[in-house]
Amino acid sequence: MTTTDIAQGRRVAVPGVTAGPIDTFYLEAGSGDPVVLLHGSGPGVSGWANWQHTIPGLAEHFRVIAPDTVGYGATSRPGDVVYSLRTWSDHILGLLDVLELDRVSLVGNSLGGRMALDLAERHPERISRMVLMGSPGVGMTVTDGLKALRAYEPSLENMRALLLDYFAVNPSIITDELVRIRYEAGLETFDAYRAMFLDPRHKGNELGITEEQVRSIRTPSLLIHGREDKVVPPEVSWTMLHLLQDADLHVFARCGHWTQIERAAEFNELVADFLRG
Repeated sequence: MTTTDIAQGRRVAVPGVTAGPIDTFYLEAGSGDPVVLLHGSGPGVSGWANWQHTIPGLAEHFRVIAPDTVGYGATSRPGDVVYSLRTWSDHILGLLDVLELDRVSLVGNSLGGRMALDLAERHPERISRMVLMGSPGVGMTVTDGLKALRAYEPSLENMRALLLDYFAVNPSIITDELVRIRYEAGLETFDAYRAMFLDPRHKGNELGITEEQVRSIRTPSLLIHGREDKVVPPEVSWTMLHLLQDADLHVFARCGHWTQIERAAEFNELVADFLRG
């Protein structure tokens, strides 16, 4: 299945993060209130890789936009970019400005959830609601899953082992096609991915957040976690539930770090109901 079967792939120049504009790729589908899907980190990740099952479900109710954040996917990787949480969230803020979206809902997966928190803290007037799925937060530690992500070396065998061991409870969703797509996509962006977390010039690992920061966020929030998540422990969402001003929590049993893939239909229904308010 190609992106055009579900969503239109578009490109736009986003200024403000580097010396020149960033050639930004994003997917768009549906109409209505805007919802921006923020993917996580990892080799081979992109808006399409994270949200291919989510886009068609949410596009029945909303205008869905799924960008490739700078450093990932088909978005350009400028030589002068310094990767950090602020860089990633400012890139998304710039995209909203270019698309003339004053106020949106956010759905963030893992790193995307941390970006959503940053935007809700710094620009609450721009964020109406947010869904944090397997998101880092207060109490986050360096898990074996995170270590495996950072240590990944490109090969089909390594990609298969990474996805089977740390991302999914149900091994049947780790198909040969999925492994190949993630492996091939990861080859193209591997140097940037390795640099953002291991090169001291960048600050990709500085994702911490304090209790005071979380308590200041008033954006209505839905926390979603897989009970068997080996990348971000579900206890993080439980802690965040007690700190956020306005938050609900849903935990999927028999589910890992990919709730939007392992429990796609239930995830889409849960998120759509929440975003409709």
